[in-house]
Amino acid sequence: MAESYIPPKVWQWNKENGGAFANINRPVAGATHEKDLPVGEHPLQLYSLATPNGVKVTIMLEELLEKGFNEAEYDAHLIRITEGEQFSSGFVQVNPNSKIPALLDQSVDPAIRVFESGAILLYLAEKFGAFLPQAAAQRTECLSWLFWQMGSAPLLGGGFGHFFAYAPEKYEYPINRYTMEVKRQLDVLDRQLAEHQFISGQDYTIADMAIWPWYGALVKNTVYDAAEFLDAQIYTNVLRWADEIGARSAVKRGRMVNRTWGELNEQLHERHDASDFDNKTQDKLEDI
Repeated sequence: MAESYIPPKVWQWNKENGGAFANINRPVAGATHEKDLPVGEHPLQLYSLATPNGVKVTIMLEELLEKGFNEAEYDAHLIRITEGEQFSSGFVQVNPNSKIPALLDQSVDPAIRVFESGAILLYLAEKFGAFLPQAAAQRTECLSWLFWQMGSAPLLGGGFGHFFAYAPEKYEYPINRYTMEVKRQLDVLDRQLAEHQFISGQDYTIADMAIWPWYGALVKNTVYDAAEFLDAQIYTNVLRWADEIGARSAVKRGRMVNRTWGELNEQLHERHDASDFDNKTQDKLEDI
């Protein structure tokens, strides 16, 4: 048995502690360096990376454009979080919490900043009147599931994902603790999806866009390489839903934006025009 940890009376920051992300984790907020953010020509400016939280927003934007909302045109600027770009003075002005994604709506004067992925989804849904039911009961159900995701995913990512995939050593207690919770969450989703085509009912909404990048990716084994460990095959309704969402053309595009890993033809580091999906994925740029 490992030696028990005895917390000190006053915690002190050890810069070497923290596993895979020790070089960017810190106990204080604010900017570490001066740098302005780039600003493109479109109404919406997105500063992001294709993590599950980032993918939520690019899916939403691509769905809006596919639905015919031309005012949803956007520039997606890459923020390399492992290099600390989220701590620039420009980024902190848009998101004082220094997390991706962050959105700047410059279609209004003064421009409106929106941070936290759930808040961005809700802002865009209300701005364009799409992917959020209008009837009170259905709207409330959708928002309940949106906030379910915002409250649950930190236990999946910061809890299970960290200790299973990123911690410097494997520890039985936290892995067991968070595995139990993640499987409970998957069971919640599986039971809901047994009776509904989509998360909050029969309509595709921002609830699906919020939950799919985390839990769809988990059961399809594209995050943490943990599907076998979690016995994901038993969540048949979640798998059915994950495949259905993943087959949408806007979802396929959205998951490519600000992606810097995986197959080169699925990486679009920055998106400034719809034609970029055809002309500026990494496989084409590296052939030049």
